[in-house]
Amino acid sequence: MWAVPLSDLAVDEAIETAVSRVIRSGWWSMGPTVEEFESAFAEFCGSKHAIAVSSGTAALHLSLLAVGCGRDDEVVVPSLNFVAAANAITHTGAEPVFCDVLGPDDLNLDPRDVEGAITPSTRAIVVLHYGGVPCDISAILDIARAHGVAVVEDAAHAVGASAAGRPCGTFGDVGCFSFFANKNLPVGEGGMVVTDDDELASRIRLLRSHGMTTLTWMRHRGHASTYDVVARGFNYRLDEVRAAIGLVQLERLPRTTAERARIMSTYRERLHGVHGISMPFAAQDSSVSSSHHLAVAILPAETQQYARDALARHRVQTSVHYPPIHRFTEYARPDMRPLPMTDHVAGRILTLPLYPHLREDQLDLVVDGLLDVVAEHSSA
Repeated sequence: MWAVPLSDLAVDEAIETAVSRVIRSGWWSMGPTVEEFESAFAEFCGSKHAIAVSSGTAALHLSLLAVGCGRDDEVVVPSLNFVAAANAITHTGAEPVFCDVLGPDDLNLDPRDVEGAITPSTRAIVVLHYGGVPCDISAILDIARAHGVAVVEDAAHAVGASAAGRPCGTFGDVGCFSFFANKNLPVGEGGMVVTDDDELASRIRLLRSHGMTTLTWMRHRGHASTYDVVARGFNYRLDEVRAAIGLVQLERLPRTTAERARIMSTYRERLHGVHGISMPFAAQDSSVSSSHHLAVAILPAETQQYARDALARHRVQTSVHYPPIHRFTEYARPDMRPLPMTDHVAGRILTLPLYPHLREDQLDLVVDGLLDVVAEHSSA
């Protein structure tokens, strides 16, 4: 129904061939293709360990457990984020403590507010690289060291992004990636945890597969004949089919990231500063390299829903990244810390279509449509 969908997948012969090869192999659960994907992803990130999992949420959950989060602990996390981050925290038994963002020009978490959110119960900080733009990770690491807490990088948006030449996901104790169908490296459902810490990697691998000491693939190859269970783990494994897709997508990631950057450049050139519209991260530091995961515009006040409805009538799909977590019924509290910047931008954010094969005529439809809608609303 959409003339321009928010996100779109390109399925080609390379993906079909990779999937067919795995299907014909007769081994579909976690095995050699997953191992190959893990090795390739670790090399891509320059990380010692890469552990493939069933989703980005699973990556967060396992990482939080591995760094010791549990009952009576607190974890600081930006509210302008997908709810999976808060859910993963609560599933460890800990409580999320929401922090603010810097403002309309930079939608990443505010290090000063992170500092203000830390208490003696804080066990970890979950940082999000919003839209694929690296946050001020050096400031967060300084805060974490000063307070003796762990840093879990939510790099779901940031595969291929870097700061000072270092890949996002490799700064904290652990880094978590998502390969959901709308992400920059889409496989359908899937995720990855990266770390240089041998102990954390061992713990995550153990919890990924029911706390078993050997895996089905190892027993299939005759490398083991039985197993023990030494932890209460989960089934967070990735399968061979999705790993095969991941290997293809990883190989083409530099090209698709460049295409996203080109489209983002057009959005900025044509929208920033026009009719009261602004594009966050316009003054991006040259030492920072974005993955260009989201094309987010900040609209004039009271325009968000009007613009979404009008663009939908032109068959342009939009979204909002994100409804703040602290406003959801499950997480709203009367004694919530004030988050003025998050509340300020929440009703003005509009996410525009962005994917590598977005055509020029589709881009024109989005840009022209948004400019017309905002101008029309402001004159009404």
